Amino acid sequence: MALGSPALANAPSVSLRPQARSAAAALGGKAPLPAPEALFSSSGLSGQLGYAVADLQSGRIVESLDGRTPLPPASVAKAVTALYALDALGAEHRFQTRLIATGPISNGVLQGDLVLAGGGDPTLGTDNLAALARALKQAGVREMRGDFIAWDGALPYVGSIDPDQPDHVGYSPSVSGLALNFNRVHFEWKRAGQGYALTMDARSDSLRPEVASARMRLANRDLPVYSYADRDGIDDWSVAASALGNSGARWLPVRNSATYAGDVFRTLARSQGIVLKAPKPTRGSLPGGTVIAQHYSDPLGRILRDMLHFSTNITAEMVGLAATVARGGSPRDLAASGRAMSSWAATRLGIGSADLVDHSGLGDRSRMTAEDLALALAQVHRQGLLRPILKDFALRDDRGRVMKNTPVQVAAKTGTLNFVSGLGGYVATPGGRDLAFAIFVADTDQRDRIARDEREAPRGARSWNGKAKRLQQALIERWVAAYGG
Repeated sequence: MALGSPALANAPSVSLRPQARSAAAALGGKAPLPAPEALFSSSGLSGQLGYAVADLQSGRIVESLDGRTPLPPASVAKAVTALYALDALGAEHRFQTRLIATGPISNGVLQGDLVLAGGGDPTLGTDNLAALARALKQAGVREMRGDFIAWDGALPYVGSIDPDQPDHVGYSPSVSGLALNFNRVHFEWKRAGQGYALTMDARSDSLRPEVASARMRLANRDLPVYSYADRDGIDDWSVAASALGNSGARWLPVRNSATYAGDVFRTLARSQGIVLKAPKPTRGSLPGGTVIAQHYSDPLGRILRDMLHFSTNITAEMVGLAATVARGGSPRDLAASGRAMSSWAATRLGIGSADLVDHSGLGDRSRMTAEDLALALAQVHRQGLLRPILKDFALRDDRGRVMKNTPVQVAAKTGTLNFVSGLGGYVATPGGRDLAFAIFVADTDQRDRIARDEREAPRGARSWNGKAKRLQQALIERWVAAYGG
């Protein structure tokens, strides 16, 4: 245990809970200050705990418990990814998706190929493609002589963010330079006579274009619930009939991302009276030609805010890859880009312990220490970075209810994997002393024992992660009492 301050043993006790009635009756009430080891041992958690707290004014560690032990950060890694992307691309960067004509347009006929060129936009949606289809019509195109090409070569292709995850989980889709709807397809089922009506579509709030690039079959089995195969570029799924109720829906991951985006655009173009050939996915050099329509994403700063608030894995991976490419790298996969970000984090943020296998934290082989991250958070706070786009972290009372009107404000990034929990961010205390902190809790042995097909919801994981979140709040309460005045 590393101690950064003598206040650890003899700090004042101040409750941050004006509404809770447990450790102290009200704000200003007195209670013994619990030792961090006691908090961990009483939490019922297995595994390891590492945390560190830094004072924002001095930039120094004031308290640490195993804070130099490398542990999995889970989605807390997205905070580093956000800083990496801001440094390489800038907050005002916008990703561009283009329609390129490789030949002239004469009397409404495109004498060449049409290219749907992805620019690494992680937020491209069906409505955006519909707007591009309308723009294609406004450009005077009624028909074409050449091929319809879907180009996704702006970023390297990755079949699944974490191949150790089950095939059907929507949070581990493919990654490439052309992604639609976070590379997810909507599967819906309804009772129809003695069987089911199954649909696969690329729905938005206003549109529901059915897709041919992903298909679902009903299987007469109990397990597995879903099975997947790539059949000549088509995402071929089957679902166990015994697992379906009367009706339901879920998002499934897309593996053939360029084919999927091209498939949906082809349908939307047809609604504008424009007939395109089946899309040809291309990952090589971008075909040359004239840009006849384009869509720009929101500014990167807004994209990163949403990424941190909703913990969107594919957004983290795509902006991380884009940052590596912008810095002159040519990553072949997420691991290579993760290494590039780790090197940057060591040089620019002092996170020498960073050993990241991706940008989202989904890969559980990533490691960093709590002390390194807490110090980095303190450093970037002085530059006005990160905190404005972090999500407010809700403190809860003994019944699990969100506490309102608490004098303590926490802005942080959470991270959750099965038997892994992280939290990193900032605490504004009632006494005006602000802190940066990082907490990592992990039972890697128990996580490693989970079979691949059980990783969506393994036994005991929900309870373990709930205990980890309660421990995190208990630690925050301790720090406010010890250092917040």
